Amino acid sequence: MPLNIVFKALSDDTRREILHMLQKGDLTAGEISSPFEMTRPSISHHLNILKQANLVQDVRQGQNIYYSLNTTVFQDVIGWFYELLGVSRKTDDEKNININRE
Repeated sequence: MPLNIVFKALSDDTRREILHMLQKGDLTAGEISSPFEMTRPSISHHLNILKQANLVQDVRQGQNIYYSLNTTVFQDVIGWFYELLGVSRKTDDEKNININRE
């Protein structure tokens, strides 16, 4: 996923708030829209932008569609920041080796 699409999706306050809500667990569009003073089509627009950036994914369960975070994309973004800052990312195996040596 091109990072410019991800950063564009993250540039909006409403979309960032939706991501915060999804951090606590999967939600339907109705549950997502309840704290916002905007129409459901507006919330759907924000959800579609988040889906295009692969920041959220949706799964149909019966008549409901549940939205959840796609943490893989967040890991890619964090990796990009590490590269930008010249910081090395240790794998879990490398961290465990260092812990075991201490």
